[in-house]
Order: sequence, then C-alpha cells, then structure tokens
Amino acid sequence: MLPIDAAAHSSRWRGRHPVDKAVLGLGLTVLAISLPAWPGAALVLVTALAVLLGPAGVPRRRLWRAYRVPLGFCVTGALPLLVRVGGPGGFLTAADGGPVRAAELLLRTSAASLGVLLFAFTTPMSDLLPRLARAGVPAPVVDVALVTYRMSFLLLDSVRRVRQAQAARLGLTTRAAVWRSLGGLGATAFVRAFDRAARLQSGLAGRGYDGTLRVLVPEARVSVSFTAASVALLAALAALTLVLKGPLS
Repeated sequence: MLPIDAAAHSSRWRGRHPVDKAVLGLGLTVLAISLPAWPGAALVLVTALAVLLGPAGVPRRRLWRAYRVPLGFCVTGALPLLVRVGGPGGFLTAADGGPVRAAELLLRTSAASLGVLLFAFTTPMSDLLPRLARAGVPAPVVDVALVTYRMSFLLLDSVRRVRQAQAARLGLTTRAAVWRSLGGLGATAFVRAFDRAARLQSGLAGRGYDGTLRVLVPEARVSVSFTAASVALLAALAALTLVLKGPLS
C-alpha cells in the first residue's frame, strides 16, 4: 500500500462522505487556479497547509514525501519562464517579467497541488470509486478503475520483491550489475503483470462476473454543516483576496 493511501485509510476524516472533502479540497484547487496568484494562491497555499496539518491530521513527514514530487514538477514548469530563446539579445536571454510570471505559476501550481493532496490524504480510492457508479459514471469505467487500482499495488509489490531478491544476490554492487538487474526487473515485472491479470480474469469468471464489480463501502452521509463551513471558508478566501488586491492595484 502506498503511503498516501495508508494515510487516507487512517485519516481523521475517513468517516466523512467524499463529497464533503471534495468541496473543500477541490474547491481550494479551483481557487488557486482562478484567483490572482498574489495574494489569492498564497492564501490558498497557507490555508491548505493549515487544514492538512491541523484538522486533517496529516503527519508532516508523510505530507512532504507526497508533496515533493508535484512540487518538483511545479518548479520545473516555472523555470522556462525565466528565459527567452532567440531574439536580438542572443540565443538565450533573460525574459522580460520572467521572474514575476514564474513566481505566479509556481504559486498557483503548488497551491493547487496541496488542494488535491488534501482530498487524496483524506479519501481512500476504495471509498470513492464505488460511489462514482451511484453518481452516474458508467459501471464499466468504474470497474476498469478499480481493477487498475488493485493491479497497481500488485505490480508495485512484485517490483519490490524482485528488487529485494536482486539486492540479496549482489545484483546492485556495480553499475553494470545495476543495469543488468534493471533489465531483468522490467522483464520479470512485465511477465508477472500479465500472469496476475490472467489469474484475475479467471477468478472473476469463476465467480460469475457479469460486467460489474460489487463492493461494500462504509455508510456515510453528506454533512451539511461541514460542507457549509467549507463553502464559507472558500468564500472568505475569495473575498480576502479581492480586499487585499484592491489597494495594491
């Protein structure tokens, strides 16, 4: 199980309906994209961090491990805005207003990532996907997502076991050995993935699979008070952004 999925299963908000958490987490993401980068995205970023570390109870170390990957993409996407290729100044020159645009993009994307992580850290996929069928998403689409979700963990487990076996057999001692082990790892994982998929298909057929995977989900109701508080928080962030931006502009 991935750390973020384990955190979602043990979250303080595990018992809440996914709609409650979607209004808050995805609402923050929408605000980060639509509001002015300063101070809107900055306020969203601070608010998302406060909710994650406070009421949601996400451990700091686990949050950082999950956040550093999208943050790296955010930084990588903002860096090209600092330079301009071609032009009278030479092949590669500093872009006019590049630092401002790069900072705005970095604020928006990093804040939006935290909004998505807020939803991911509090909502297990096993609670979300079955409810999508009730919400009108076609059942085959949900079934493919459930199977893919399950198979991803099996594939990661196979990769981990093969990697441990290679390390125990001194397959990672030299650079050449590492490359040979990496090739063997890819081939073995590919074969095992197909083998597990065939066994899964046989198991489903033996249990009378009719095109729909029926799973039990914990009962939960949409909390009107929680949703209203989330909407109020989002509205307050939008209003505060407009108030702070007005005098500065």
